[in-house]
Order: sequence, then structure tokens, then C-alpha cells
Amino acid sequence: QVHLVESGGGLVQPGGSLRLSCVASGFTFSGAAMSWYRQAPGKGRELVAAITTSADTNYADSVEGRFTISRDNAKNTVYLQMNSLKPEDTAVYYCNANRWVGIRLVGSWGQGTQVTVSS
Repeated sequence: QVHLVESGGGLVQPGGSLRLSCVASGFTFSGAAMSWYRQAPGKGRELVAAITTSADTNYADSVEGRFTISRDNAKNTVYLQMNSLKPEDTAVYYCNANRWVGIRLVGSWGQGTQVTVSS
């Protein structure tokens, strides 16, 4: 059974930093593309950052230069380092895994972790 467990969220002041972690189990982590999404109150879920199986990365314009996604295949973990946080970064952050199962692309989600940026 696939599990994605996020941690590292919390309350931080503007300009501060947080590092989110997502530990995966139940599938071959190194073969999955991993992403972080976020959903703010009253808004849709949006892609924040993604990392491929070969560690290529992509970021939303709103976080480019402030956030860094990385992965440790030995630990089955994907990270999101968030620096220079702004109030508009406040959201629930979700970990996502996309992997091929046969000819199907299967997506899985974690339960989310709350990030609140406020003074």
C-alpha cells in the first residue's frame, strides 16, 4: 500500500524558512516523479515544485529562487526547502508521487501539512 507522509509544516514569520519532508513507502521511490502542491483557503490546488527521476526540477514562478526541491532515494524522501517565506505562501502543502504501473500513470497523495506565514 502506498503511503506518503509529510512533515515539517508550522508557523513561521515572514522572511523565515521551513523544510518540508515527505517519506514514501509502498512503491519504488526512485522510479517516481515527485512533486509538492499547495492549496490555500478558498483556492485550488497548485503545483509548487517537481523533481523527476533523474533529479531535474521545475518550479512555479511564484516560488522560483526561494524554494528548492530535492530527493534522497536512499531514504525514500523528497524535501522542499522554503526560504524567504511570504504570507501568500500560507497553505496546506501536499506531497505527490507519479509513477508508471504497467501502462498506467498512477498518482498518489499525502495527507498534507499546514504552513502558516504570519507575524
